[in-house]
Amino acid sequence: MWRRLQMIFQRKFKITLLFLLLLALLVHLAMDLALSATPRPCGCDAKAPKASGIPSGSSMLASPKKLSLRILQDFSGSNGSLEKSSRPQRAGPHTRAGEPGIRRQSREGNVGRTEGSKLAALFDHPLYNIPIPEVTEKDKLFVVNPMEKFSLRSSGSDEWVSSSKAETVLPTGKTAYDTYPTWLKFHVGINRYELYPRRDPLMPTLLRDLATQRIVSSVQKTGGTQLKLIMTFPNYGQALFKPMKQTRDQETPVDFFYFSDFERHNAEIAAFHLDRILDFRRIPPVSGRLVNITKEIRDITTDKKLAKTFFISPAGNVCFYGECSYYCSTEHALCGKPDRLEGSMAALLPDKTLAKRRSWRSPWRRSYHKSKKAEWELNPNYCAQVRETPPYNRGHRLLDLIDMTVLDFLMGNMDRHHYETFEKFGNDTFLLHLDNGRGFGTHSRDELSILAPLRQCCSIKKSTYLRLQLLATQPYRLSDLLREALATDPLAPILAEPHLRALDRRLGKVLEAVGRCLAGAARPEEVLVDDVGSRV
Repeated sequence: MWRRLQMIFQRKFKITLLFLLLLALLVHLAMDLALSATPRPCGCDAKAPKASGIPSGSSMLASPKKLSLRILQDFSGSNGSLEKSSRPQRAGPHTRAGEPGIRRQSREGNVGRTEGSKLAALFDHPLYNIPIPEVTEKDKLFVVNPMEKFSLRSSGSDEWVSSSKAETVLPTGKTAYDTYPTWLKFHVGINRYELYPRRDPLMPTLLRDLATQRIVSSVQKTGGTQLKLIMTFPNYGQALFKPMKQTRDQETPVDFFYFSDFERHNAEIAAFHLDRILDFRRIPPVSGRLVNITKEIRDITTDKKLAKTFFISPAGNVCFYGECSYYCSTEHALCGKPDRLEGSMAALLPDKTLAKRRSWRSPWRRSYHKSKKAEWELNPNYCAQVRETPPYNRGHRLLDLIDMTVLDFLMGNMDRHHYETFEKFGNDTFLLHLDNGRGFGTHSRDELSILAPLRQCCSIKKSTYLRLQLLATQPYRLSDLLREALATDPLAPILAEPHLRALDRRLGKVLEAVGRCLAGAARPEEVLVDDVGSRV
């Protein structure tokens, strides 16, 4: 009898428990349906914006040609983009201003320009106004839905508002494009031909954001030989922070190998502006910034490995060293004064999940060995071999690589082992000039081996050569132009005067190398490859 009562009680208990679970499930479903019908504030911490993955009903999945702007925002703020980010190109002038991917051409968009300045005169020169080819839909890195709008709530929350909710708050005459944050406009504007336009109205705002926006997250970037941080802003934009390791007047010791040299924050800043002056525009925007190590790194980092490396030095300064292959130890710690530290902030490119990039090993890569030499250092006919090897056997890839060689020689950068391109555009696109921290290490000596691609191949774009000739003249002297451009940076002066003077000396050596090629060429058109035609 007792056993029977016990079995009945257990059955009733199980039935009651199942009923309660079912009831709880129904209540949750009802709450979800009710909440989805009304807007709700973001419950996340504004200091650590979290990104979702690709939703199953997103426009990215619905149509392969239309990319949801929410997806771009989500990936920019995701952990995935912390480890893999880089930069693209802009839309052409044939499209209407205000549409996604459009950068309105304006004289106000030139960084560092003032009336009567040499930079102003340079960017007005015909060589700096050669039009790019017409940009079609297939030439854009992203094709987004032009009706999709995003904005941040004015309540202080970092939640994005979708198009249906932002529609009513758009000022008269504004388009969906006007609601995007600057970094998103930059990403959406990428195309096959340029990273950004010559007269880009976004550039001053983007550089100002890099230098002043509140930092809500700081974590280490994986990979690389030296410490770098990924910093995130409240609007989901991100930047790569390289801390100061050397003072402006320090030179790389003559006994240092190129692969053990320091990465310099001021080199990254100077490289961006030099790249613009050469009219390559293949380096992502970089600005200097004075960072508070305590408030903007230590107190907000979620990186446990980084957090363990902070300490107070005997002088009372806040220091840290992180984890990396070179110079990450207490002996090479990065210390503030007492907690202020200079660094470069480089805008990140779209996440590789959205815009795949291909990494190419440079044919003129060094051996990265203390005694061995690379093949190009031993074989005088090495370029003929390269010319027969894809992707250098057609198109302008080899000439683009020689452009990069000129940039590296002017900076004294020997550390160009790889370069990247956007996979979508195949071989018919520009090279990304990333990672320039080992430039501007020496000013008293010139490393002529960097010019090996130019000297061995004896080819250069006509447009590049004409601009180099222009920059060697008194009205457009290269050192004066770069000095003027760098004066606008928050950390100015960026380069010591000997580095600026070295630019003019090295420019002369590049022109001498081309002159020798022309003197010995049976067909000068094979040395100066015409890429401008009648446009100049």
